[in-house]
Amino acid sequence: MALSLQSVPMPPAELTALLLLSTAASFSPGPNTALSTALGANLGLKRALRFVCAVPVGWGLLFTLCAAGLGAVVVAVPGLRLVIQALGVAYLLWLAAKLWGSRTLAQADLARLQVTFAQGVALQFLNIKAWMLALTVVAGWLAGREDAVQRFAITLPLMLAFGFFSNLLYAAMGALLRDWLSGPVIDGLATARRLRWFNRAMAGVLVATACWMATL
Repeated sequence: MALSLQSVPMPPAELTALLLLSTAASFSPGPNTALSTALGANLGLKRALRFVCAVPVGWGLLFTLCAAGLGAVVVAVPGLRLVIQALGVAYLLWLAAKLWGSRTLAQADLARLQVTFAQGVALQFLNIKAWMLALTVVAGWLAGREDAVQRFAITLPLMLAFGFFSNLLYAAMGALLRDWLSGPVIDGLATARRLRWFNRAMAGVLVATACWMATL
């Protein structure tokens, strides 16, 4: 027996719109993708996976709380939003400072760039971009719908997959640069400069992201 259009939790047009939003939000530059790239380049893909996995876990928790009503509280209390925004900006600037000071792969390996799984999860709650995405999805696809639970069951794994694979891609691109950044032993001075300027460029991306977040 064919299903009626009304019985489908999310019509094709809405699902397509959600896919487009997920692609744009997940693969566009931001604090997560910048960190994934830097960790992949400095520590290698295997060690960057801890952060790559933390991103969807943290965002999934954030999205779940927003769907349960926390997002409405954040919107209704401007002071709370400002606290989240300030903490997020401060954390990004702190990470940028750590990146700026890493000049060799050895320094990165000595924990200068270590970002724990818990820190990666917590970063999502300090990331205004993550909040905006979660609130946008809740408002556009869940809020006020009789089938909100079914829609949530579709939306959550879809968004988690986008979060994981986008950061995995950026981490893999960073890891591909690792050999070039480390370079041959005979070119030690030149490669040290390569890594230093790469890390400073990534630090600049984080600072620019922090400035953008501060204006939201």
